[in-house]
Amino acid sequence: MTSTSPGTTAPGGLDRSVLRIAFAVIAGGIAVIFDTTIVNVALHDLAQDLGASISTIQWVSTGYLLAMFVAIPATGWLQARLGGKRLWILAQVGFLLGSVLCALAWSAPSLIAFRVLQGLAGGVMMPLMTTLIMQAARGQSVGRLMAVVGLPIALGPILGPVIGGLILGNLTWHWLFLVNVPVCLLGIWLAWRVLPDDRPAADAPRPPLDVAGLCLVSPGVAAVILGLSQVGEQGGLGHVEAWLPLLVGAALLVAFVLRALRRGDRALLDLKLLRHRPLAVSTVLLTLTGVALYGAMFLLPLYFQSLRGEDALAAGLLLIPQGVGTLVTRSLGGRLTDTVGARPVAVAGFLVVALGTVPFAFSGTDSAYWWLLVALFVRGMGLGLVMTPLMAVAYVGLEREEMPDASIFTRIGQQLGGSVGTATLAMVLTASVAGATDPTVVAGGFDRAFWWATGFTLVAAGLSFLLPSRRELQRD
Repeated sequence: MTSTSPGTTAPGGLDRSVLRIAFAVIAGGIAVIFDTTIVNVALHDLAQDLGASISTIQWVSTGYLLAMFVAIPATGWLQARLGGKRLWILAQVGFLLGSVLCALAWSAPSLIAFRVLQGLAGGVMMPLMTTLIMQAARGQSVGRLMAVVGLPIALGPILGPVIGGLILGNLTWHWLFLVNVPVCLLGIWLAWRVLPDDRPAADAPRPPLDVAGLCLVSPGVAAVILGLSQVGEQGGLGHVEAWLPLLVGAALLVAFVLRALRRGDRALLDLKLLRHRPLAVSTVLLTLTGVALYGAMFLLPLYFQSLRGEDALAAGLLLIPQGVGTLVTRSLGGRLTDTVGARPVAVAGFLVVALGTVPFAFSGTDSAYWWLLVALFVRGMGLGLVMTPLMAVAYVGLEREEMPDASIFTRIGQQLGGSVGTATLAMVLTASVAGATDPTVVAGGFDRAFWWATGFTLVAAGLSFLLPSRRELQRD
């Protein structure tokens, strides 16, 4: 644990040098965090402007997401070869270049190709962002630190559609990508100035790349994500577009796990780290958090648009109370994690999320908006509480060199959870309202889907009791 001298500690109890590193990294990474949801609201405009079908233009988002998953597993190896600072700057330059090329795209295929470039860079940045900050902190005040780190991650799916709607309402779609340029330039400059030079020594051994492992896990995860997205689009597993990618992806991942267990720490990802109880439980719970957060975030805009007749911008604005609720409890969640432990904070957070979701399971075409906005605020408060302890406890007891793989596990868990949640709730909703025109039937379908979202959240609350207690973590 690092020692701090007088004058090096900020009022919140965090080391100032760690806060500077956190600010530099988050300032550069925020473009990646918001990019997916900002662009999603523009798919209809992009299809019209580029003369493409919705099924084709959907790959602007799908290609970006799949490219991120191809890159994520290799991040730990790249960091060991290049050093965190150099890799972070290179990834930001790649994301900047991809953003500029997207703004200059002349057709749907060119835009999809440039989005893949963006996704590859973003896939490196997402786990690396957390790794760099946790390595700088060295186990110090991790709860309060993760409250800072996780804020833009939690707000991305909430505020992204609002920002995207505002840009489309006042500018052309090109600005959805050009807005990244000043953010990336600021992030590159701050990283150059603030991040420590951690490049490996010239005579240090270079870890070999587990090529076979990479060829199994990257396309495996990407295929599972593709299959889950098709489950949501097709409304079930009975279509070859859904079950075939899922089957292929699962087979590749099983092969990777069997191979990685044989290779141990020579594998692309050291699966033995999952024997570390805090990391394993946190990864599972972050997966369920992805289900609760992204699954419900798929339902909420649809509810306001399909059932209440709002446009995309209005639906995004109606979600602002959820973001405000997250802001209100974010720092509190960090302080409580450091003082009373992760377990009670996580349990309480999931229960508050469930409490804020239940009103939507009773809502209809004439439910009072003020009541739903209060429920969204409460739901946001729960999300602000729950993310911090889960992200913080995952790194407790890990060595510096183990943190990159831990970041990859937690990141994949969150994204898989989001895809599972979206696919499951889309399937429930589609099965309930297929062919229905009666608003009462449609409202009943949404009620059923929100009950599923509540159920996922309550399961996560129960599993949170498996998190190590504060006393157990102190022994570690």
